[in-house]
Amino acid sequence: MINKYKKLFKGEQEEGHFWPSFTDLLTAILLCFILIFIIMMVIKSFQIEEMKRTIDQIMGVRVNLIQDLNEEFSDSSLNIEIDEKTGALIFNTDILFEFDAAVLKPEAFTFLDEFVPAYLDVLLASGYEDYISEIIIEGHADRHGSYLYNLELSQQRAFSVAEYILSEDFPYKNIQEHLQNKLTVNGRSYTVGRTDENGNYSNQASRRVEFKFRLKDEEILERTRELLGGTTQ
Repeated sequence: MINKYKKLFKGEQEEGHFWPSFTDLLTAILLCFILIFIIMMVIKSFQIEEMKRTIDQIMGVRVNLIQDLNEEFSDSSLNIEIDEKTGALIFNTDILFEFDAAVLKPEAFTFLDEFVPAYLDVLLASGYEDYISEIIIEGHADRHGSYLYNLELSQQRAFSVAEYILSEDFPYKNIQEHLQNKLTVNGRSYTVGRTDENGNYSNQASRRVEFKFRLKDEEILERTRELLGGTTQ
């Protein structure tokens, strides 16, 4: 009988030793997870700060670029309007085309010969080239005619401008190689109309060509996703 109780007491002792050991193991595992979590949060905070610096850098490039474009064209005789938010350079299509036509007028060549080198001197020769993803020639039409008709007209007008700039007749061959890597054309039909000083829709103001630049937003977004640990689609 005594031996029976000794065995029972010994079993209880062994079981009592097991549970504190198991609790200690769980505590150690939990502390490891907490430590890993803290380390990950510290790393993530550094990544977020790097992301903010990247965004601030690219926003600073846009601001400086728009400022330089203003300095270049604010006193110009070319009658060019600059969008202060986007940096788009806007001019009425009457400078380039007859009404409802997509063939460049004779005086359009002189205009483009003067405008394009000055524009690209700012975009490509002022330390901005590495940040420029696209240079876009964008055509816009008024509401005369159907959407599809004006879509084709605005696209053809933008293409006519690009075609001349990249042609053998354009006198500044040295910039054509840079343009071929970045230039795109786009037609918007009448979807982005403009108004006059009284806020009324203006057919004349809506007929226009815009030179726009696009910074490397996709690359920046990709870098942001990487910093945040996201995945690309």
